[in-house]
Amino acid sequence: MEDYTSLVPYYTFPTDTLEAQEAALADNPLLQRLNASRKGYAGDPHRPAYHYVNPEAMLNDPNGLCFWQGRWHLFYQAYPPEDTRQHWGHAVSDDLVRWRDLPYCIYPNPERCCYSGAALVEEDRVIAMYHGTVAGNMVAVSSDPLLLNWEKVTGQAVIPMPPKDGPPAPYNVFDPCIWKKDGVYYSLSAGTKPTGPAGKKRRANYLFRSEDLAKWTYLHPFVEDDDYTLVGDDGACPYFWPIGDRHILLFFSHMSGPQYLIGDYDTDRDKFVITYGAKFNFGAYKPSGLHAPSATPDGEGGLVAIFNMNHGKPTQGWNQIMSLPRRLTVDGDDLYQEPVEALESLREAPVRFDGFNLPANREVVLPAPEGGNTMEFEVEIDPGSSPMVEMNVLRSPDREEFTRIAFYRGRGFHGGSLLSVDTSYASTAPDVLSRAPETAPLALEENETLKLRVFVDRSVVEVFANGRQCVALRVYPDRPDSTGVSFRSQGVDSRVRSLRAYRMKSIWT
Repeated sequence: MEDYTSLVPYYTFPTDTLEAQEAALADNPLLQRLNASRKGYAGDPHRPAYHYVNPEAMLNDPNGLCFWQGRWHLFYQAYPPEDTRQHWGHAVSDDLVRWRDLPYCIYPNPERCCYSGAALVEEDRVIAMYHGTVAGNMVAVSSDPLLLNWEKVTGQAVIPMPPKDGPPAPYNVFDPCIWKKDGVYYSLSAGTKPTGPAGKKRRANYLFRSEDLAKWTYLHPFVEDDDYTLVGDDGACPYFWPIGDRHILLFFSHMSGPQYLIGDYDTDRDKFVITYGAKFNFGAYKPSGLHAPSATPDGEGGLVAIFNMNHGKPTQGWNQIMSLPRRLTVDGDDLYQEPVEALESLREAPVRFDGFNLPANREVVLPAPEGGNTMEFEVEIDPGSSPMVEMNVLRSPDREEFTRIAFYRGRGFHGGSLLSVDTSYASTAPDVLSRAPETAPLALEENETLKLRVFVDRSVVEVFANGRQCVALRVYPDRPDSTGVSFRSQGVDSRVRSLRAYRMKSIWT
């Protein structure tokens, strides 16, 4: 068997107390390197100030988001510079907003690369299950205060890749997730099955069970009545969790991006029966769109989810970032999405604008906010009978650059409304990749006003609307004066009822 031992320095840490671990981290050479690398990016004009970005090199899927002993842990596919195969990077937070880097924690061998996976928190340990390329699906466990030390169960893949020269297996071995029911472990393995028209592939997630994490038995395809995903989708990066009185499966399709399925868990048959499904992005996942999710229960009946976001411009030494963490809840088949509450602790220098009218077909330009390109805006708009109202952010004084947020009442399917974010004019730089407008359905009541929370962070804009929808995209303004804000109402007058603007503090200072 080939030796896939990593070239990245590997350290073990004391396991008995948090104080002992913190003392060992204080002079750890690898962590010192990561901290120095992060400081080296401080002057990059497009590196976000309050979204998580890894400290060195590239970033890919978030993995194993979880809450352990009073702290949130985020893992991710990292590419250390001396060995660019995927390792698991690691960060920790008290509030899901201010993150602290920790050393790489899961290294390859016997697998070639440590791909995506999920985490399950038990009373005395955390279990990570992930895909190890060449080998198969792996399980590692940790029980120390900061989850610094991990041990791989059996030292080998617990669900091995099927032999290439043997009969085909009835399942795929790829990105897994893990949960526990009645004292028994269950896992999904991502993939496809040829059940589309003319045998074309469709999303599939295969169910396994185990009593000891070491020996796993294949059961069957898990998802039933899925008429929502497309022919050609696959079910990568799955996360299966209870949410309210329902269950939800978040996943990533390499064809059409991150999605979710809502349904009911038939625990007698071990099947997930789907009643609704939709997307987290509304166009291609690259360039500049959402990529894979990671999600974990929030302890209050909802989930916390975070996504990595693809780049749309070459950036020196780094590329992807993480989205803001969002809280997901459900009511029946309806999914609700809100930014986590702790983001409000980053606000400073608040400015409030009194309500003002938007005369038809005339742009209303506001004074550029003090916070420049690291802002949050809370805005309530009464569109009246206007067919379209828009808010422009990251606007240069003469409108050479701007990112357009538009609301179309009653222009969607079944008379629903639409929320669109258009980055076509967000940058004048020649190396920024173009992207069609991202347009999402938004269900509002007949007389309900539009309530937006707009987060602007240098090279990313995230728009949360009425707690029911979120659209997130990367943008790359090239002009230092692209910090303005404006509004416009199409056809007839409308009104901005309220607007609050906040400068957002960096999470790294």
